Amino acid sequence: MTGADEPEILFERRGEAGLITLNRPRSLNALTFAMSTAMYGALAEWESDRTVTRVIVRGRGGRAFCAGGDIRQIYDLARLGRQEDVKKFWLAEYHLNAYVKRYTKPYVSLIEGIVMGGGVGLSLHGSHRVSSERYALAMPEVGIGFFPDVGMTYSLPRLANRSGTYLALTGARVGAGDALALGLATHHSEAADFDGIVDDLAKGGSIEAALDRHATPRPEIGPVIAQAETIAACFSAASVTEILARLDENGSSFAIETAALMRTRSPHSLSIAHEQMRRGISMEFGEAMLAEYRLAMRAMGWHDFHEGVRAVLVDKDNRPDWHPADLVGVDPVGIAEAFTALPDGDEPRFDGSEGITA
Repeated sequence: MTGADEPEILFERRGEAGLITLNRPRSLNALTFAMSTAMYGALAEWESDRTVTRVIVRGRGGRAFCAGGDIRQIYDLARLGRQEDVKKFWLAEYHLNAYVKRYTKPYVSLIEGIVMGGGVGLSLHGSHRVSSERYALAMPEVGIGFFPDVGMTYSLPRLANRSGTYLALTGARVGAGDALALGLATHHSEAADFDGIVDDLAKGGSIEAALDRHATPRPEIGPVIAQAETIAACFSAASVTEILARLDENGSSFAIETAALMRTRSPHSLSIAHEQMRRGISMEFGEAMLAEYRLAMRAMGWHDFHEGVRAVLVDKDNRPDWHPADLVGVDPVGIAEAFTALPDGDEPRFDGSEGITA
């Protein structure tokens, strides 16, 4: 296990590779502000270094690549009224996501275990994503009164057969078989081979050939691919209410379980996430990140965010008291207004013209 005095994130040169190791295994490698700023700086340094031809990112501990941004840290800062620190956190994480998306060198994520929230933002936007036998991806934010962020406004609506909308509105986990079929992962290997992959990539040469040398057979597909027809039919509906109605009408065990899961989620967050999927399909990546920044800043004042984090991460009673309690009470005007420009007019750009400041 990592000692308290060890860095949260490690940077190392291995031959032609820059290796980044997320080093908070006890916290499932959850991403902090300091980790985001340090990683951004290392990526910038390596991008301009001709002797570095690729970047590799992995998590320590075996249980998780990265379970997301450190939501408990954000929750505590928001409750203390430390708005500037909250703002810096979101800016750092979202600028890092945008940088990974536009990075000019191959960026290889070796994903063992859980990859959720901010961990998806660190990996999905890179060029190569290697799943392993314990791979489990999810965007579970609607279960804590938040919304699927880190670029998911852009990425999820572009997945086939409305599967991205399904993932956004349920928070369901995706295994390696479905991830490979959907393009969430690009390659597959045993986690025991990850050290060998790092050594192979460090030698230079073809990244594809190196990953192919360590490839193992693709796992069987899971429910997202197996239920693609049902997902496409139900999650193409024009509203969350209609999606639930179609699931109820379908009546299959998958549809019944999916509807039941959605009904445990924040109605307000479900409505926000559905609007993200509707708008995101026509957005450029930078536009999607700006929309998410607006939502994140506003979410700090949402009852459901504070209540969801309390119920899931603080008291852990898993009995959130959502306001409103059902979809009927969600104000569509308020949902639309959540996507508008922030009133102070101080909005970032995610096109590379701005960077992270400590």
